[in-house]
Amino acid sequence: MDKIELLAPAKNLECGIAAIDHGADAVYIGAQRFGARVAAGNSVEDIAQLCTYAHQYGAKVYVTVNTIIYDEELEETQQLISNLNDIGVDAILVQDMAITQFSIFNSKFSIPLHASTQTDNRTIEKVQWLRSIGFRRVVLARELSLKEIAAIHQAVPDVELEVFVHGALCVSYSGQCYASQYCFGRSANRGACAQFCRLPFDLEDADGNVIERGRHLLSLKDMCRIDMLEELMEAGAVSFKIEGRLKDIDYVKNVTAAYSQRLNEIIARHPDKYQRASLGSCTYSFTPNLQKTFNRGFTDYFLLGRKPDIFSPDTPKALGEYVGKVKEIRGNSFNVAGTASFANGDGLCFFKGGRGEKRILEGFRVNRVEGNRLFPYQMPSDLKPGTALYRNNDQEFQRVMAGKTAVRKIPVEMILRETDNGFELQMGSRCISMPMEKQIAQKPQHENIIRQLTKLGNTPYECTSVHLEPHDFPFFIPSSVLTEMRRSVTSGACEVERGEWRTESEKSNYPLSLVNPQRSYLYNISNRQARAFYEQQGLKVIAPAFELSPVKNPLIMQCRHCLKYILGYCMRQGGEKMPWKEPLYLKLDDGRRFRLEFQCSACQMNVYGED
Repeated sequence: MDKIELLAPAKNLECGIAAIDHGADAVYIGAQRFGARVAAGNSVEDIAQLCTYAHQYGAKVYVTVNTIIYDEELEETQQLISNLNDIGVDAILVQDMAITQFSIFNSKFSIPLHASTQTDNRTIEKVQWLRSIGFRRVVLARELSLKEIAAIHQAVPDVELEVFVHGALCVSYSGQCYASQYCFGRSANRGACAQFCRLPFDLEDADGNVIERGRHLLSLKDMCRIDMLEELMEAGAVSFKIEGRLKDIDYVKNVTAAYSQRLNEIIARHPDKYQRASLGSCTYSFTPNLQKTFNRGFTDYFLLGRKPDIFSPDTPKALGEYVGKVKEIRGNSFNVAGTASFANGDGLCFFKGGRGEKRILEGFRVNRVEGNRLFPYQMPSDLKPGTALYRNNDQEFQRVMAGKTAVRKIPVEMILRETDNGFELQMGSRCISMPMEKQIAQKPQHENIIRQLTKLGNTPYECTSVHLEPHDFPFFIPSSVLTEMRRSVTSGACEVERGEWRTESEKSNYPLSLVNPQRSYLYNISNRQARAFYEQQGLKVIAPAFELSPVKNPLIMQCRHCLKYILGYCMRQGGEKMPWKEPLYLKLDDGRRFRLEFQCSACQMNVYGED
């Protein structure tokens, strides 16, 4: 039976606890340094608190240590991992192979390592190699289809496959994007991405003819695979990851609850095939709605093959949910045709710009609501009858989410039984004994015993039944003793099984190779230990990471997203012959250009810097 894990993000301790409360089986969180979201760091003390809380439910905590590391940071990184090991973290996600060396040569480290998506995990061969050097879990590239995921699982069935199911998308294969470093000196591999892909570009041909002007051609919609979870489970994925370590607590609550409910529905249909990876059931005081939290529109990306509607060229901002069309404008107000209800303070937005014009997203706040008639703080001058409206700030939903929105409890049965020298209380696999002199009760004690034992209050447990042995249970036990027994049996955390990092051989049976040795900076080797590791693995040509030694006209992005296909000129997909002269270029407002290469044999678009 497969244990299915819902893995939620945590910007901080509060978000981590909310994720557990709303149904996550595991949480991933960044430490103070070396996480791929530099703005989402947390102290070891806070992570320890999160571990204590999560482990009550048998849930796990994974820490991201998934940036590349410089030589002068090796000692600090090793100390961080030692601290994380000591507080009971269940795994760390890594990119830099220097960390594997810490784990091999320091016998204190038992903490498992997961291969972050930053290690560019898109092929069977890469997952086989990671398996051979000790990884037991691999976070797959977001771009993979169901067929590709299933093929990897079939080839390497003993590796746990973690897949992204929701949240923001990077247009480049993770770990292979150097655009932010190249343009702004901010490395994505160091957790400081400057969001190059969200910028507006002109698309030009080799003669300077403008094909598209001022559009967000690399900005993708957000991923949503809530309707494909069962298919992913059948393909072999066991961990479903929600993106969002920079997202607020409302996002964590809403998205985690939505996916947890859907997983429970699937597992209820296949109880002999799947089970959740942690304990407890959640009761919610709200109805999850993915449209209510930040999104740029949704796509399942390449899960079912290539589609044209995966990007959001008009804006990189959140649209929110569609709420209807403007029906009539009257003075400083208008009414909306649709079934949505509104509240004072709602944030609405719409696209302005007619056919053939650049579409610009404009937003405004609602000052007053009278039925379906809305009075903005300031009436947008470009609003017209028939305009589609979207709500990206729902005041009523935010009000609900600001309170306590979920309770998670583990259902348990209790058995109170007589022993030779006193009594014994059992709850699940936990059992405590209370030696004491037995007294026969003067009047029935059943109701008081049950009342005292089921006062579980703020514990993670909810008692569904109390059994007394023998059934007539004629004994008197003081309430204070019953309270002590209850507290003893409910104290402590659930047993959380933590794996172990270990290697099977000093050198992989799956040798690494490069199609183009001149681009060996793609291995992101930024310190002496990583270099030694790759030399041991047989890599012949080793260049330092791009951050340490920039190259001329570099390959800065590798994308499955393809503009030639989007524009209808992919010959392999039945498109027309392109009327423009290649190569094509992306051009920023400041004049910088980036050459596009269409690597059709791999169905890939490459982006190059132009020095």
